[in-house]
Parts: sequence; C-alpha cells; structure tokens
Amino acid sequence: MSIQRVTQSMMSQRSLEGLQLSLGRLARSQEQLSTGRVLNRPSDSPTDTTAAMRLRSSLADAKQYVRNAEDGQGWLGQVDTALQSMVNETRRARELVLQGANQGAMSVAAREALAIEVEQLRESLIGQANAKYLERPVFGGVTAGSVAFDADGAYVGTDAGEVLRTVGDGVSVRVDMDARQAFGPDGANLFDDLDAAVNALRSGDPAELSASLDRLAEAGNRMTGALAEIGGRTNRLEAALLRAQDGELSMTSSLSEIENVDLPRAMVDLQLQEVAYQAALGATARVLQPSLLDFLR
Repeated sequence: MSIQRVTQSMMSQRSLEGLQLSLGRLARSQEQLSTGRVLNRPSDSPTDTTAAMRLRSSLADAKQYVRNAEDGQGWLGQVDTALQSMVNETRRARELVLQGANQGAMSVAAREALAIEVEQLRESLIGQANAKYLERPVFGGVTAGSVAFDADGAYVGTDAGEVLRTVGDGVSVRVDMDARQAFGPDGANLFDDLDAAVNALRSGDPAELSASLDRLAEAGNRMTGALAEIGGRTNRLEAALLRAQDGELSMTSSLSEIENVDLPRAMVDLQLQEVAYQAALGATARVLQPSLLDFLR
C-alpha cells in the first residue's frame, strides 16, 4: 500500500484552488444580481444562449408583424373613411339629379343651380379619391405619383402590383383599394357619370336624367361593395394583429425566463455563497498556519 505524502505546499495550493472556486461562484452570483440577467455571456449556458438567440429572432419577426399590421390599419382606415364620405356625397348627387327630373316643378335656372352643386360635389369626390396615407394615394396602387386621379377625373395611378402588408408567416393582406373596382373604369367611372349628370340637368332631357340616375345608383352600389371588402380586410388585419401581439408577449415572457434572473432566488444564493466563502476562509486560516520551518521544507 502506497502512502502519498501531503506537504504544506500541496495543502496551500489546494486550499487556494478551493477558495478561488468559492470566490468565483460568489462573483457570479453578484454579477447576476447587479445585471439582472442569468446569461451575461454565451459561456454561462451555451444551450440557453442558443434558445435565447432563436427566441430573439422570432421576437423581432413578431414585432415587425405588429408594425406592419398597424401600418395596414392606417391604410385601410383612410380608405374606409374616404369611401364612406364618397358614398354619402354620391347619394346627395343622385338626390339632386332626381330633383332635376321633376319636369313640371323645375325651371331652367333651378336645374342650373342643381348642376352647379353637382359640379361642386364632383370636384369634392375627385379630391377624396386622391386621399393619401403617409403621402401615398390609397387608391393609386403602387404608383410613385402623388395622386390617383387628375383634375378631370381620369385615373393616373398604376394597375401594376398591390400594396401588401405581411402580418404573419406567409400571410399578407392588401391594404390599398383598386380604384377601378371602387369607381369604375376610365370613360365610365364615377366622375364621368357625374359629368354626364351635370349635362343632363342642364339639357333637361328626361332620358339622360333617367340614365344618370341609374348610373349613379350603380356607382353607389359599387362603392358600397368596396366598403364591404375593406371591412373584411380590416377584420382579417385585426385578427392578425392580435395574433402577432400575443406571440410577441409569449416570446418576451419565454425570453425573460431564460435570460433574466430570479431575484429572490439569486439573493438567497448570494447569501449562501457569502457564507460558504467566509467559512472556507476561516477553515483555511485555521488549518494553514505555516511557520518558518514549514516554508523551509
């Protein structure tokens, strides 16, 4: 049986190593409390660090989805407001044409007054058809221009592409409105119908007035249909926004559980490490009391 000789130098070295380990654990507990984080460097826990990096990537996506959905709500809200106002003004224009169709009660001057009011409504409707969100016309598609319709009511936007917002993984929602779908094609759009109504009022032709009434009714129905579609997109966008917000909250909570320190537990651990270190110092001081002779061996 071999007996290992324990020297003063070996005892000192092992005691110092133990003290360094204890001091390292104490320093780690202090660092976690001061930073409020369990993970301060990848070496603290490679597995948790990898999980945290993945969560941060997913969290960044969720935050972007939330921003996209909120931006989309702004677009659709502007489209909805413009369409509702235009429906009301188109209805008013039709009422004026209907008044002008009362041949026995309307004089030439009265019909002229009605025609002037319809002209004013037409100008107002063209302005509303050029409604913008963040300086982009909501009825102009992906046009780089500042308006969707010119002063004559002709469409100057673009038919190429749609304004989309990605609000989920593989989920996109259109946030603009096709002007042709809402107001009709060039040559037979809402503004052409209003121009024809003005001419019919001034001419007093019953057939033209009747045709104008039908066209304005159709234009109103067309915009009402566009409003219904915008409502459906808005509901879809709101649902996507809620999902993105819930995902953001869930991932933030999970990330906090991985990265952030449990304060009550960390405080107890710090106290335990302090007690252990002080005890180790005391024990080492009692065991290691070298004399000059010990150093000379």
